Amino acid sequence: MNTDNRASTTEILLHQGERGLPFNAVSPPIFQTSIFCFDSYEEFQAALADESTHFLYTRGNNPTVNLCEEKLAALEHAEKAKLVGSGVAASSLAILSQLKTGDHAVVVKDCYSWVQYFFTTYLSRFGIEHTFVEGTEVSQFAEAIQENTKLIYLESPTTFTFKLQNLKQVAELARSKKITTIIDNTWGTPFFQNPIDYGIDIVVHSASKYLGGNSDLIGGVIAGSKKLITHIFESEFLPLGPVPDPFQAWLIMRNLRTLHIRMPVHYANALSLATMLEAHPKVESVLYPMLPSFSQYELAQEQMRGGSGLFSFRLRTRKLKDVKAFINALKFFKRAVSWGGYESLVFPAAVKFNDNETIPDDRISLIRIHAGLEENALLVGDLLQALDCIGEL
Repeated sequence: MNTDNRASTTEILLHQGERGLPFNAVSPPIFQTSIFCFDSYEEFQAALADESTHFLYTRGNNPTVNLCEEKLAALEHAEKAKLVGSGVAASSLAILSQLKTGDHAVVVKDCYSWVQYFFTTYLSRFGIEHTFVEGTEVSQFAEAIQENTKLIYLESPTTFTFKLQNLKQVAELARSKKITTIIDNTWGTPFFQNPIDYGIDIVVHSASKYLGGNSDLIGGVIAGSKKLITHIFESEFLPLGPVPDPFQAWLIMRNLRTLHIRMPVHYANALSLATMLEAHPKVESVLYPMLPSFSQYELAQEQMRGGSGLFSFRLRTRKLKDVKAFINALKFFKRAVSWGGYESLVFPAAVKFNDNETIPDDRISLIRIHAGLEENALLVGDLLQALDCIGEL
């Protein structure tokens, strides 16, 4: 892709699409309206005939939403983007747009749990097949492709285990087979990773994470070529209706203005915490792609410009009581789902199981943390005092 005329990150975040705002407003207005009216029969007719390029009904297009989409598309080096009601809606609509009964998809194994559910439970009802692969080697994708494969779904890094896929190699393989590629780029964000530059077709995000960045909104994004996004708009978005609210779009735009400031802090905090934990005697291993000891560190350096604040580690124990003691001792890491906001969070993999269930060995001491925007010393101290609460190993 030619980058000579590409806008800088801060130009996109702070200025793109904002010249000529009504009444010379500095902050884009919120067009909180459900419908738009027309001056003539002919204008009304034209809007009904092509809702993708007209303002007719906010269920389709809205000026506030469209401005947010313009910025998001530019950030992802895409021709067009569509904002939707949630991250899972973004993934689901993108997937549905490429599959029909009798088709097959290759899916990276450790992707977001609701995407796994969508393939294993929802799509299986309609005769759509799938194959899960580890995804760490392009050969794994090649071996899983069938004659009816229409889609490869990626998430790099993956949820909880942070495994990477070689985006360029997978994109080249898919293109040679005329297979569409979709990637969840929520972890890397467009600040650190641009999959479209490596040949990936469609990028999806949970805007509830770093794009929103303040844990105060739910949203999703789909970005890609004008042809693909227009197809998704007409064939999936309009009939299914996962509509983003204009205020939601405005919040995302407001929060995006600090993306270039927030992400380096998340990165610095995460790398510092990962390095500290790796050296601690009560920690077995740390899973963070930007850590030199990570098995795919070289690939991470090749296709990412940095890392976000989310990573996992394993305690050097298999006792649930030790895991609970560590989690309950934390003072500044909040116990909660999700991630990507200003706050630091902790999510033990074992919490998804009942105490009387057998927890898999690779999950019982696996803990995911999100390094927020607090001072690094505060976070380091909190983890160290919580580790001290674990008994002798």
